[in-house]
Amino acid sequence: MGGLEDRATLLEGTASAVRACVRCRLHVGRTFAVPGEGPPDAPIVLIGEAPGRQEDRTGRPFVGAAGQVLDRSLAASGLSRAEVYITNVVKCRPPANRPPKADEMQACRPYLLAELDAVQPRLLVTLGAHALRGLVGTRPRFADARGTLIDFEGIRLLPTYHPAAVLYNRRLESALAGDLRKVAALVREDEARMPRGGRLNARSRGPSRGATRSGRRAR
Repeated sequence: MGGLEDRATLLEGTASAVRACVRCRLHVGRTFAVPGEGPPDAPIVLIGEAPGRQEDRTGRPFVGAAGQVLDRSLAASGLSRAEVYITNVVKCRPPANRPPKADEMQACRPYLLAELDAVQPRLLVTLGAHALRGLVGTRPRFADARGTLIDFEGIRLLPTYHPAAVLYNRRLESALAGDLRKVAALVREDEARMPRGGRLNARSRGPSRGATRSGRRAR
């Protein structure tokens, strides 16, 4: 596992590749591609489905109305944007904010896996059904997995609602915040178990770039 500077260098290289990417049709209509952002050793990675209008204009993830919901939900859980790494399954905005297509998610997958390889998080949070599908495939279904821990190549993964869903159904905001509180509690438990001076996100093994990945319930 590389040090902090090595992780930052890997993320910078991935971000440069994302900004120059022409691997799928989405690059045609973009203003800016949107790589992930956050600490290179963040214990938590949040994964959305795709950039929206404001993200396309700025080149940064979750800066529009959904980003405001996410910031509120993080704050309610005792977390902040500065403590987590935030990215998307696809890095360019789909036309009219439609869901990303399977081949678009597949084209962007190497960038997402490279980000995970660099950050080496202890916990993943997928935001919405499309993000879950883009990471683990069609099983488990979002309706079955939301709010529960599943395993993704040795990393605990908790699927929850996309903040944009809260804009259409405010009742979901408490559920989103509750799921993030669960993640924050797990991080605090990890910290309590770590020896003094130990690294929170030092895992016994990490995701292998390009490996076949699947989701299943964590034991």
